[in-house]
Order: sequence, then C-alpha cells, then structure tokens
Amino acid sequence: MSALLECKNVSKAYGGKTALSHISLSLEGGHIIGLLGPNGSGKTTLIKLINGLLTPSEGEILIGSHPVGVESKKIVSYLPDQTYLDMNLRVQDMIDYFKDFYEDFEEKRAYDMLAKLNINPKDKLKTMSKGTKEKVQLILIMSRRAKLYVLDEPIAGVDPAARDYILNTILSNYDEDAAILISTHLIADIENILDQVIFIKEGQVVLTSSVERIREEQGTSIDALFREVFKC
Repeated sequence: MSALLECKNVSKAYGGKTALSHISLSLEGGHIIGLLGPNGSGKTTLIKLINGLLTPSEGEILIGSHPVGVESKKIVSYLPDQTYLDMNLRVQDMIDYFKDFYEDFEEKRAYDMLAKLNINPKDKLKTMSKGTKEKVQLILIMSRRAKLYVLDEPIAGVDPAARDYILNTILSNYDEDAAILISTHLIADIENILDQVIFIKEGQVVLTSSVERIREEQGTSIDALFREVFKC
C-alpha cells in the first residue's frame, strides 16, 4: 500500500528557534496513529504544516501523493486544538457551511450523530457547554469522508464522559482505508484505540512503532513507555 502521508526531512524554524528538525515519516491508511509528546514538543507545528497553515523551512510533505495545497486539503479533515466555529451561529448553519464547502461532507451523517446526543441543531453554539461544543466540532469533522483525519488534542479540557463519546465517535466514523492522526499528551485515555504511535520530543521523532510491537518487545503499556521516554 502506498503511503497516505509522507514527511521528507521536514524542518520548521520560527525567528531562529527550531520547532521541528528533520522529521521523516511515512504513514499508510487503515490505522489510528498517536502523535505523542509533551506540550511544546512540536506536535501542533507538524499538524499545521500538514494542513498548510505553515510552510516548512526545509523538506517536503506529500498527502496522497499531492504536495500540501488545494488537492491535499480535499482529502484531509482537520480538527484544531481550539475551536474556530462562530459562536453566534446555530449548529444547522455550520452544517450548511460544511456541506457547501466540502464535497465529501455527509449531511445525514452529521444529523444522525447530533440526534444520538440529543443536540438540537437549532441551538446556537454560544449557549452550549464546552464539552458539547467539542462534540459538535468533532461531528462536523468526522462527517466528511476524508482519507486523512488530523485531530489536535481532541479530548483536552473535556470531562471523562465527553472523552468517551469523542473516542467512540472517532472509532465509529472513518473508512477502513482512511487514517486518523491524533495529537495528544493524554496517553492513557486514548491508548486502547491506537494502532501505531509516533513519539516526538523537542522537535524530533524519537520513536515510531506499532502498539503491538511495543507491548511485545517492551512488555509495557504505551503510557508507561511514554513516561519513561519523557520522564513524566
């Protein structure tokens, strides 16, 4: 299977400070991959590069064999670490925007997920709790039939019940040939859904492996190995 995401010797510097240093990765579809590292390790920088919000200082990123740009964005569904939705809009308005903007957006899928959570599509976002806003944004992202879902800290700052729903939504709403890249530092909460992990530290990849191999060869959990590598 050809790589869905390729990072070739990617570096990014801000004002003389290196955020990422010579990152090389190759990820295939059909997997849920954890991009794991402490705050400030470079996770969000890499995610912004993948989504075209930043430009590499060095190297190249290919998504579905396309350089980052119009064609790559057609197959990437991105959940940022902070909400970008207009709080004055109703949920149904956001669904209309997504339907108009993304050819692969499935309106029925979005409304079905809202119904399961008893979220009224006529409600304005500003009337909702933080956890409910997070769920709405995730529903919008996961209602696309994308090839690559990139989720930046999708469970940070929400209660355990909301985390369970978010993880279940992720598991239940992507195609077999798609990939999900999840950035987080809350390893224990997502470990059970991961197929592969990437450890990133101070802008460099220090480990890439399948979860199964780590458990067989290291005899430990991903959370325990993370704490050892990063001395948490």
